[in-house]
Amino acid sequence: MSVRVLVVDDSGFFRRRVVAILNADPGIEVIGQAANGREAVVEALKLKPDVITMDIEMPVMDGITAVRHIMARRPVPVLMFSSLTHEGAQATLDALDAGAADFLPKRFEDIAGDREEALRVLRRRVRTLGLRHTQTRTDATPIPPTPRRAAAPAPARAASAPASAVRSGRTPAFRLQDFRIVLIGTSTGGPVALQKVLTALPADFPLPLLLVQHMPASFTPAFAQRLDTLCAIRVREARNGDGLEPGLALLAPGGRQMVLESRAGKARIRVMDSDPEQHYRPCVDVSFQSVAPVFGRQTLAIIMTGMGADGREGVRLLKDKGAQVWTQDEASCVVFGMPAAVAEAGLSDRVLPVDEIGTLLASGMKAHA
Repeated sequence: MSVRVLVVDDSGFFRRRVVAILNADPGIEVIGQAANGREAVVEALKLKPDVITMDIEMPVMDGITAVRHIMARRPVPVLMFSSLTHEGAQATLDALDAGAADFLPKRFEDIAGDREEALRVLRRRVRTLGLRHTQTRTDATPIPPTPRRAAAPAPARAASAPASAVRSGRTPAFRLQDFRIVLIGTSTGGPVALQKVLTALPADFPLPLLLVQHMPASFTPAFAQRLDTLCAIRVREARNGDGLEPGLALLAPGGRQMVLESRAGKARIRVMDSDPEQHYRPCVDVSFQSVAPVFGRQTLAIIMTGMGADGREGVRLLKDKGAQVWTQDEASCVVFGMPAAVAEAGLSDRVLPVDEIGTLLASGMKAHA
């Protein structure tokens, strides 16, 4: 079954370019085009695509408004094309908050240094989002609505236990007092998932948090600022030499690597350039592996929505030290890649819907008090 795509952009040249790139993949079929947001809404309802690629700045109706209309009427994965500027970051985050699933730079040379690799990334991203949608549609399960913080979070519960828990015959008990740090790794769908989790935490949350989200360098300052505005805890982009503080979440800077080091008995952040061979910048594995020798079993690691398997090897090293690991469940993921890789390796202690992760973290404070 081919992934059916609607391409939306006010530039006819760019539309033709995207159509040619996508149609070169036998698993993708472009079924329509639109030149503005209003046309996109009409075509989305008429053609019922599996994926929509969407520009942000367009006449008549912009891409963000179009995403809101589409999500309200017929939710479908939307891949935004964004400029790598501060203004582009703000607009892209608005689009993700409106319900878009993911984004890519509009300049293909910003996706990857090699042109052919950039085209492969675009096709792979469209296929992954589309197959997730067709699977959901085949299962007759509604696409998850625009992720927003629930007015009244559901009571925390442990979902179906993964392999590691099944072998032990129980899901490990959760007590916040057993930990000294919380790690969260995310990719596709991560900005909204992180917002859901972090907004559930109170200002007096007693542990520091390290966040690793696959994101360009121009986006992470704006994303950290947005989270800081929305959350009761403090959130900011990590800086070299930062110490850890209760209720402070440090976001790995885009395009670089964030690691934790122990200096004179104190844990400090080191932000460093990435190895050219490292695919993810920042990389969940790199950050998580650096925490293992510092906090070991006193670490709570959480892997949420995202493509690929980044985080699995970092989690494996943490598990060897006795750390506890949670993964987001498939139903609430935009892409069940990273959490699946961890769960399938038997490394997950709890599998939870995204709405319950923050709630459970906050509930652990009762035992911590």
